[in-house]
Amino acid sequence: MLIASSRVQVKFKNTRHCTVVSGEWFGVYTGKTFTKASDVDIDHIVPLAHAHRHGADKWTRDQHRTFANDFENLVVVDDAANQSKSDQAPHEWLPPRKDYWCEYGRRWAHIKEKYRLWYSSRERETLGMLAKTCR
Repeated sequence: MLIASSRVQVKFKNTRHCTVVSGEWFGVYTGKTFTKASDVDIDHIVPLAHAHRHGADKWTRDQHRTFANDFENLVVVDDAANQSKSDQAPHEWLPPRKDYWCEYGRRWAHIKEKYRLWYSSRERETLGMLAKTCR
């Protein structure tokens, strides 16, 4: 994900090309640009623990692996923003950057539908509010 989403060619720790140390990433949650890989996290839009509580507890190991590695559910973000989000749903946490709320709500709903995960009523209400920001 770090390689695929960098705006410039990434640099690696060594010639084995296993560890990315630098590149350029735009943190959609905060609007900040990062050049050190250690300053970013790969976030699951719909967190793994949230998915587990909303239907994924019945999945096979392969289904879990597919979900965990789905690029549609992954985004490079500010590590502090990711830590503040943890495994919360949109009614509990939204990105600090309000102009990303529309996209965040769309992506959240897409992943929940794609994997047939159930919604809480408060989650649905918040997603409806976010959809209104898209107009």
